[in-house]
Amino acid sequence: MTLWQTFSKASFYPTLAYNLILEKVTSRTWYSRIDETVLLGALPFKSMTKQLIEKEGVQGVVSLNEDFEVEKFVNTAEDWKSWGVQLLRLRTPDFVASPSQTHLKQGVDFILEHRERCESVYVHCKAGRTRSATLVACYLMTVYDCSPSQAVEMILSKRPHVWLRKTQLSSIDCYYKENLEGKFPKYPPTSV
Repeated sequence: MTLWQTFSKASFYPTLAYNLILEKVTSRTWYSRIDETVLLGALPFKSMTKQLIEKEGVQGVVSLNEDFEVEKFVNTAEDWKSWGVQLLRLRTPDFVASPSQTHLKQGVDFILEHRERCESVYVHCKAGRTRSATLVACYLMTVYDCSPSQAVEMILSKRPHVWLRKTQLSSIDCYYKENLEGKFPKYPPTSV
């Protein structure tokens, strides 16, 4: 285990607790609806399952967490399946990493499949601020034929505490250049 992996694992519970406190004492929400398909959020605790399915129409979940982050408190793939929900795991380290281009493409394709069926997808990492927001930006660029900066602005208008740093912004730019730049939109532009 690298020094960074040790730090990430050791800081997981304190930073999760910090996020729980901020949700209680600030205007932050545990998750935010970005458009008719995507909800961007923090770890979907087991206690939230029924609400996410019945109130929000969630039929897909994308997890951008490392294995140790989802060992407790959240549904396993089998748990989600028993609720009729499809889970896509795209393991991405916290703090320093961004989802790989392969993971971003897989995630966007997964969300688009659910969008075509008018189903919602809950996209999450630990806090719903970096790893998951990176994927959501790539989805928004694909669906709304917008630039990376416009996609980030759309997210921030719905979830102001998102924190995309240089690593994540570079990944979003790369996704745009490799998949979308100069191409016609797959979906008709609509407002978010």
